[in-house]
Amino acid sequence: MAFMTDRKRAIGWGSAKSGTEHHWHMILSSVALLILIPLFVFTFGPMLGEPHEEVVAYFSRPFPAIVAGLTLVVGFMHFKNGVQVMIDDYVEGLAREIAIIAMTCVSYAAAAIGVFALARLAL
Repeated sequence: MAFMTDRKRAIGWGSAKSGTEHHWHMILSSVALLILIPLFVFTFGPMLGEPHEEVVAYFSRPFPAIVAGLTLVVGFMHFKNGVQVMIDDYVEGLAREIAIIAMTCVSYAAAAIGVFALARLAL
């Protein structure tokens, strides 16, 4: 093993061919969140502390409901991709795969619960 060149050690450890695509998805979701977060703050903010009936009437309108739903979905997908990168960098072996599966399930579940709650509120 001491006589192996760097090239010989690197054979078989090539690129997974998905790094660019993953990076591009992170950039797209970042730009989407850059637009969605201020919209969400200005649509959700006025409803803080209001009575339930007023909140239901407000989120029954399409624009606030769509902004809230998009913010939830894009935010949790961005979270999932970011946590996956962090786990890939700092966790080894079987624990890596278990952590990625767990965080993917948590992200999709949280997004689904949020959209379900918003749909119940809006409908």
